[in-house]
Amino acid sequence: MDRKHCLVTGANRGLGLEFTRQLLARRCHVVATCRQPGKAVALNLLAGEYPGRLHVLPLDVTDARSRAELARELPLVTDDEPLHLLVNNAGVLRGGERFGQISPADLDASFHTNAAGPFLLVQALAAQLADGGTVANLSSEIGSIALRQEFRTPSYAIGKAAQNMATSLLSQALAPRGIKVVALHPGWVQTDMGGANAAVTVQDSVTGLLQVIDHLRAEDSGVFLDWLGQPLPW
Repeated sequence: MDRKHCLVTGANRGLGLEFTRQLLARRCHVVATCRQPGKAVALNLLAGEYPGRLHVLPLDVTDARSRAELARELPLVTDDEPLHLLVNNAGVLRGGERFGQISPADLDASFHTNAAGPFLLVQALAAQLADGGTVANLSSEIGSIALRQEFRTPSYAIGKAAQNMATSLLSQALAPRGIKVVALHPGWVQTDMGGANAAVTVQDSVTGLLQVIDHLRAEDSGVFLDWLGQPLPW
């Protein structure tokens, strides 16, 4: 991964921040995005430790102008080098939902943040992706239709199921350039979203996910895998 250029969304905390840390440790050049860079204290401290190799840029994946501005700024911080890895990590989860009380606004927010936003970001940055590169969409087993056995977090589940379809479609669209597009389940992780009682640490999850990404082959594009590389049903 030495000197490769990577972009991570939702990089101000949790999995996104850890992806940024571990990619920098691999000597990658990283563009880390979040909605409010001025408030991303840990990310900005990290930028101070890696001058010239970490650039923090604003991005709201749900906003067309924000995506377009990122596409415009990106060549300026990568010196026109292509992106070898795009990690679509930014997401939103509305907890405590009950059937009969599901908010249209929550469904809309989940769809636009978890599915439409990442899909449109890949479309906006397609010309700047390296041939043979990788797009890793951070999905969830909660988005697996085959695994659903209870009514739980419907807005998130619907958004992630839609994101899985976006992964499949993008894998087809980018196949002629050898770009691998995969859906990755990080496990039940100890983040703000997963909670303190989750089974997997942030560090272990990202280490596992990067190993999965390292070993992807061209024929793996369009697959749904967990952080240990095991296939998941759609």
